[in-house]
Amino acid sequence: MANGRSAELPKTLFGYEVLDYIGQGAGSQLYVVSDPSTRQLYTLKHVIRATDKDIRFVEQLEVEYEVGQRVRHQALRRSIDLKHRRSFLGRVLEAVLVLELVDGQTLENALPHTLKHVLRVFIQTASALHAMHEIGFVHCDLKPSNILIDAQGDVKVIDLGQAARIGVAKQRIQGTPDYIAPEQVKREPVTARTDIFNFGATLYWALAGKKLPTLYTINRGENSFLLDGTIETPRQANPTIPEPLSDLTMLCVRSNPIRRPENMLLVQNRLEFIQHGLTHSSIMPNHAPGSPER
Repeated sequence: MANGRSAELPKTLFGYEVLDYIGQGAGSQLYVVSDPSTRQLYTLKHVIRATDKDIRFVEQLEVEYEVGQRVRHQALRRSIDLKHRRSFLGRVLEAVLVLELVDGQTLENALPHTLKHVLRVFIQTASALHAMHEIGFVHCDLKPSNILIDAQGDVKVIDLGQAARIGVAKQRIQGTPDYIAPEQVKREPVTARTDIFNFGATLYWALAGKKLPTLYTINRGENSFLLDGTIETPRQANPTIPEPLSDLTMLCVRSNPIRRPENMLLVQNRLEFIQHGLTHSSIMPNHAPGSPER
């Protein structure tokens, strides 16, 4: 896990012993830490508020902690602890979020080689997202780098910092350009169907071997989104993909949210039905190999 940072590692952070450096993201540094009292290992996200704008990174830790505490699902990473250091006047100076440590790789770096195993990953992912939706939250940033897969092929959906309550319209565009839903670009209210688009765009990448054109990557203009029918389907990109799976993927990424599946449970059930009907394991597109993650 180390990335050449061992000489710079702090010995402790907020009472946790720092063992290794994982990487960085969303204004935070990630470490492997140990609880001195139990010796249990965790992932720790550390945010230092260097400027007033950095408060958004602290807020993302707070959101991830809330959702990770409230949703209990085997495919969703658990939140363990959240701590702040404040000034005398109560201003947050730094914060840490302690999370379940996952020994695995991202889907982005370790796409399974067969369709059977790809479907297993996405069925678990759909189940985790449905659990979030059941308590009123939308992930808002599902993508290949936010799906971790362990050696047994089990999934952990991670990075819940952009999650929002169903029906919230965010003040700024948030999401990842190649997976973002049109309503996120337009800053309209997010719903379960927003995650269904993110999910479909991620599934499209896995099946077609390329990224889906989105409203953000084509142009932010109101009328610039590619017509749904002009986007190459996964089956056109890879003829080994079963037609029902290709059709489901394209249904998930319809530009009009109303035309997508109503909820993630329906998507999960369709994937399970397709998985049950497989007679062979198709070889997936050749994605670049990756490295261990967090």
